[in-house]
Amino acid sequence: MPRTSIHPQDDRAEAWLARLQAPDCTAAERAAFERWRAERPDRAAAFAQAETLHRRAGELAGDPLLAAAARAALRQTAQAGARRRRWRQALPLAAAAALLLALGLGLWRVAGQSQGPVQLYATATGEQRSLRLDDGTEVLLDTDTAIAVQYDGDRREVRLEGGRAQFAVAHEAGRPFVVLAADGVVRDIGTRFQVRRQADDVTVALLDGVVSVSVPASGGESTLAPGQQVSFDRSGRLGAVQAADLAAARGWTQGDLVFKNRSLADLVAEMNRYSDTKLRLGDDSLRDLAVSGVFHAGDQSSLVQALENGWSVQARRVSAHEIVLQPAHR
Repeated sequence: MPRTSIHPQDDRAEAWLARLQAPDCTAAERAAFERWRAERPDRAAAFAQAETLHRRAGELAGDPLLAAAARAALRQTAQAGARRRRWRQALPLAAAAALLLALGLGLWRVAGQSQGPVQLYATATGEQRSLRLDDGTEVLLDTDTAIAVQYDGDRREVRLEGGRAQFAVAHEAGRPFVVLAADGVVRDIGTRFQVRRQADDVTVALLDGVVSVSVPASGGESTLAPGQQVSFDRSGRLGAVQAADLAAARGWTQGDLVFKNRSLADLVAEMNRYSDTKLRLGDDSLRDLAVSGVFHAGDQSSLVQALENGWSVQARRVSAHEIVLQPAHR
């Protein structure tokens, strides 16, 4: 098979991602990519988003319906002619790339559900994005979040693949709005709410209105009032309804993380979601250190300064993208 390379006129982020993933990618090509990414600020953001979409596609690859759509997309791509053939050869994960194409073509359908085309939206690390859907529903995507939106005449459906999103739903009496996350279903009843998915653990927090949250596998169902939240997991276990931390729920939508007597381990994990510079606890004694405050999401330097000044924590940068936290007395 002949080796492929980036054509000078094809400087798309997706093309670079394909080339970098290829097993025969050379050091010279990697250096050329770094120069390309540094030339314009928007290129770094575009490449980060391409990486996010690529990863989400990989996570979805086990879905049989999506696999069928991917195969159809590959057949359509093959028929497009030799001018595209070199890009298929360059992709090390052709199934994931084909899956993205399938989503873009609107080939994916949810079995027994809506039959409209799918629109996929995603954010990169550190990015937040506001959307206005076709019905007027407003969506705010948090960092590293992906959703698939599918509307038809009878139903409005959003699948949260990962991350966190806030929904301010436009009311339509004859067309329900549902959010699917893991094996749970969130049904809106004219509402503003947030859904967060971490692997297969999902939390739903209600700000205004009413929502019902159900897990069909176990038959569990809860109805939330404003200021309440509930969590469920892949096993079908639906937890008890609890009071939501509204300050934290509103904070992230403004770029701030609000912590009240939360563990440093939780704070580090949350801050790392927003930045390519990762914080790491170098001593287990720091994990349960209680922290309170308002921290700007992704601003690792300011957080480190606050920890060093107020919590007897010492920071040491060990690489360009990693900072280790230690007790100050060591």
